[in-house]
Amino acid sequence: MNTKLLMMASAVVLGLAGIVATFAPAELLTVWGSPATEQTVLVVQILGALYFSFGLVNWSAKGAMIGGIYARPVSLGNFLHFTMGTLALGKQELSHDLGLPVVVALVIYAVFAVLFGALAFGRVRQG
Repeated sequence: MNTKLLMMASAVVLGLAGIVATFAPAELLTVWGSPATEQTVLVVQILGALYFSFGLVNWSAKGAMIGGIYARPVSLGNFLHFTMGTLALGKQELSHDLGLPVVVALVIYAVFAVLFGALAFGRVRQG
């Protein structure tokens, strides 16, 4: 597996999500079908900072060996984030049929969860 490509792809996805959530929280909430109250806008902006920071960690680690015993906290953090996100998005989609934005996010999260799971727990050759 090309870990540099995986780290770069996840960094870009998380970074873009962070920028959108930070600078356009009300619009993001509208797309997701949620009311844009002062409290929800603030929470989405803080979430945007978290996403952008996590993306920066992944971008910074792209040149390091990831997986196995190398940079294990980075691979485990990504695996847990994307797995828990997949479960949360899947539960919401199955119970409420929230539409295309949730399905797209669910697919992206599921792909990254599988890839980071293989990286963290599988016998993946570093690349």
